[in-house]
Amino acid sequence: MQQRTLGRTGVSVSPLCLGTMMLGPWGNDDEAASVRIIHRALEAGVSFIDTADVYGEGASEVILGKALQGHRDDVVLATKFFNPMGEGANQRGASRRWIMRAVEDSLRRLDTDYIDLYQLHRPDPTVDIEETLGALTDLVRQGKIRYIGSSSSTGSQIVEAQWAAERRNLERFVTEQPSYSVLAREIEKDVLPTARKYGMGTLTFSPLAAGWLSGSWTKDSAPTSDARKRLAARFDMSLPGNQRKLAVVEQLQDVAHDAGITLIQLAIGFVLSNPAVTSAIIGPRTMEQLEGVLAAVDVTLTSEVLDAIDEITTPGVTINPYDTNIGADSLVPQLRRR
Repeated sequence: MQQRTLGRTGVSVSPLCLGTMMLGPWGNDDEAASVRIIHRALEAGVSFIDTADVYGEGASEVILGKALQGHRDDVVLATKFFNPMGEGANQRGASRRWIMRAVEDSLRRLDTDYIDLYQLHRPDPTVDIEETLGALTDLVRQGKIRYIGSSSSTGSQIVEAQWAAERRNLERFVTEQPSYSVLAREIEKDVLPTARKYGMGTLTFSPLAAGWLSGSWTKDSAPTSDARKRLAARFDMSLPGNQRKLAVVEQLQDVAHDAGITLIQLAIGFVLSNPAVTSAIIGPRTMEQLEGVLAAVDVTLTSEVLDAIDEITTPGVTINPYDTNIGADSLVPQLRRR
């Protein structure tokens, strides 16, 4: 598997990044099977793995830590913090107090001495970005993390963080992690150009639009996993936005068929064809799903195929507004009228 450079870090990573949200209680609760999936990805040349403390309430990090024994130096390991990890008011967020606790918990669960890429899972409007960057800078200097990144940020939030880092001589976010697929393209307008302007690597999640672009969703489908049940607006087939997605997927299947590739190959190829994208995060629940995605990594879409996709889904537009993750957690009640 060919490698790509992660922004301006000089670190090489694979174009496919293994996401582990579905490896554990939120998806595949068979620990041995999850470990085999991770090992198969490594065998196929995947050198980039992304997880988060909140996945399975820490269980996914534990599984990953076990799977990486003897392989740690071969992997660029990324995890995230921000989401609640307990009932306490301070067991979440982007404050220095929580970051210093969260990183130790992740290091313990991952059974590693350092994290290659430590990411803010969501922007935190209640915390000054300089507070967050200051804490993360200290962790870099302590050797507990190597680089820092952001996730689900707007273009203006990316700029603010870059300016704060420069102004205060702090570590800067070197990566951004947004949602991106043929069905959700709004980041093409602002986020991707901004990240590229600042030399950031971009690891995009949900290239298959949570299964929509695997061809497995129909008008009779219903959410099955706990993670998807929490996002009913994205999978309720009675909603107009989801009905539009069903029609679009049918058209995309025709494009894939005419190109002699699968819908999955079309979806992955589309994401990786954007010059601002470093890696596409894949989140398999089963070995079969992993194998299906691995087959897509070497597919290069022609200009004709990309043009055909643009005719079906408008560049810069997300078909169902509920599919956005940009700024999804940025507006809290106390800031609504400020």
